[in-house]
Amino acid sequence: MNKFESRQPQPKLDTNEGWVVQVYGSNRRLLCVLEPSHAWIFSIGCIVGLLLSIIWINAARHSPPLEPAPPTELPALQVD
Repeated sequence: MNKFESRQPQPKLDTNEGWVVQVYGSNRRLLCVLEPSHAWIFSIGCIVGLLLSIIWINAARHSPPLEPAPPTELPALQVD
């Protein structure tokens, strides 16, 4: 018998199982918990932010340049 044949088969990864990431501090206190909904909300926020920035850049590129209005009258000089 070969030594590689005696190993136990590795467990199958079930993608339907939920997952949770728990972050602990150095004193073993729970700092935060990340659940799948957090990842989805973060992803949606990144996509919406990217779309808004693309729209903003395209709108700024096609808008006419802002020019200051020329003064209609020169201010009168004050003589003391």
